[in-house]
Amino acid sequence: MEEDQNFLEDDRNSLEDSPFSIEDDRPSIGQILQQARVDARLSVDDISNSTRVRVPIVHGIEQDDFSRCGGDVYARGHIRMIARAVGVDPEPLVERFDADHGGRPAPTPAAPLFEAERIRPERRSPNWTAAMVAAIVTVVGFVGFTVFGGEEDTGGKGKQAAEGPKPQKSGVKPTPSKPAPKPEPSDSAIAAAPLDKVTVRLSAIEDKSWISAKAHDGKLLFDGLLNKGDSKTFQDDEQIDLILGNAGAIELFVNGKKVEDEFEAGQVERLSYTQGDPEAG
Repeated sequence: MEEDQNFLEDDRNSLEDSPFSIEDDRPSIGQILQQARVDARLSVDDISNSTRVRVPIVHGIEQDDFSRCGGDVYARGHIRMIARAVGVDPEPLVERFDADHGGRPAPTPAAPLFEAERIRPERRSPNWTAAMVAAIVTVVGFVGFTVFGGEEDTGGKGKQAAEGPKPQKSGVKPTPSKPAPKPEPSDSAIAAAPLDKVTVRLSAIEDKSWISAKAHDGKLLFDGLLNKGDSKTFQDDEQIDLILGNAGAIELFVNGKKVEDEFEAGQVERLSYTQGDPEAG
């Protein structure tokens, strides 16, 4: 309790000593986030643990220093995550950041749609007709062999055997053939994807998620919200860099192969992919 009281007092002192409180009646983005954190009785370490944003970056943002963020796109994402963690509506802060930094970057059109589902092998249904015919042929052959084969072996006694009780119908039921096992999608899926490009497909299947995608030369391919049920596909000649704000809600296909990493809901992931079999960056 004493340590919590100390860091709250230090935060209040830093707010009082900030020059913005004297020169500008309107608090800055960093002041708003810092004051909300103090009011929520959270430390910078608490914010870092819940958002996965490193402690120096949180400190920098609270001092309105966004140079550690690595660019405007990342800064906007950090502001959103920190604002949600301290209970503040992030959109007014992001709009204000855009106004102070030249406006929101316009997203470029995504690459032509690459339907990963097309390369999934179709599941074959069992051939019941063939199974029934095979079973009937087997039963008839067994009965015929029993009757005629018995006559040949017993010689004169064959007639007596024929006049005896008729053989009962076999109770053998045709066994349905099992469906063919579904092949692993990795080899065929990667073979169907363009070998000279990196192809990434994102689908929000559990919940909405904020995503950012960049090409190898730093060109912004997309920056925004992917609602539940929506999908985006991106292509580049060399590399695609991703930031997933709610990674647990995303189903990810890279170069035609599903990425099986188990991301958690609310987890922020930074990933990079190149040509060939995908590996998390």
